[in-house]
Amino acid sequence: MKLNKIMLATALVLGITSFAHAQDQGSGTVKFTGSIIDAPCSIDPNSDGQEVKLGQISSVALQNSGKSTPKNFEIHLQDCSLSTQKTVTTTFTGPAGANGLLGITGSAKGASIALLDGANNPIELGKPTTAQAIQDTNNTLLFSAYLQGDGSVEGEGEDGPTPIAIVPGDFESIANFTLAYQ
Repeated sequence: MKLNKIMLATALVLGITSFAHAQDQGSGTVKFTGSIIDAPCSIDPNSDGQEVKLGQISSVALQNSGKSTPKNFEIHLQDCSLSTQKTVTTTFTGPAGANGLLGITGSAKGASIALLDGANNPIELGKPTTAQAIQDTNNTLLFSAYLQGDGSVEGEGEDGPTPIAIVPGDFESIANFTLAYQ
């Protein structure tokens, strides 16, 4: 009888210990977002919110409207169907910089971001790119971006245009894109 009580007490302690270990040992949340769009293609989730690292660019390289090395980026389209539309244009919007380019924010000044399509044609903010043919299934839209010095402004002095100062520092910018199918 005494042995049964000891076994019962041991089983009870082990049960409580197991229950204590099964309790919450960390928690969190998972947020799911997205949207349903009326389009012949889905946008790959990795194409939304991507980051293009332009790198550390010398201020000397940006003087007199100088440019950095272009960095490629892509928008991936999935599960496309050509039953109604066969081409797509992309329109980029964002803060305006000098010369119709994408503006930057941060401590760096005197430069803007230029966008190019897959054929290296400049992309004007707010205007659709040249239409690109799409295929059934998956497609990749090619683009590139580079930092360009803002150049100079007409001055009131006798020496002609005044160069816009390139101010070293960190910068960032966000461009939104919209696809339109035809």
